[in-house]
Amino acid sequence: MGTSDADAPQIGPGIRRLRRALDLTLADVAARAGVSAPFLSQVENGRSRPSMGSLQRIADALDTTAVQLLASADPPRPVDVVRAGSASVSEGEGAGVGPGAREARMRPLVRGHQRLHALEFTGDHDWGREYRHRNDEILYVADGSAEVEADGSVYRLDRGDTLYCAAELPHRWRPLEEGTRVLVVGIADGVRVTDAGGG
Repeated sequence: MGTSDADAPQIGPGIRRLRRALDLTLADVAARAGVSAPFLSQVENGRSRPSMGSLQRIADALDTTAVQLLASADPPRPVDVVRAGSASVSEGEGAGVGPGAREARMRPLVRGHQRLHALEFTGDHDWGREYRHRNDEILYVADGSAEVEADGSVYRLDRGDTLYCAAELPHRWRPLEEGTRVLVVGIADGVRVTDAGGG
């Protein structure tokens, strides 16, 4: 997408804060994430932007999620407009490989630490990565079609279809055609939903 680096989320400081809070060295996190320590240092200092795949591995190494790291890049706002041309992050490794592969992109639709997250995915998506979230989530196909595997069943979703996924339910998905846009909306990992129960 035609966006400037200035528009891109500045995730490095949040990664550094979390790494230090966990009392981990650059080398510790780099080894756990399968990236080089110099690359991680460049990310923390804003001189390099990781692909979504690298960001997910860094998040795994810090026992958090890529969504949480992206959320830490911006302060919360009571009202925030995210324009169609806003910055997106490459999904990178494994997501768009081989002949005819479409570059995989992810764009946050809600910025900062909020009670929910919303992401837009375009291009190819890594079918090999399974997701499991602490809270409920929905996948909405805005354009094209997608295949979703959730709780051992496979579903085809076409334009306008939505799939709800309960908390902790393993799932994965991939686009089925060029031009597919999938919106993923969920309750932020940092928010714990409780059942008020009884009366």
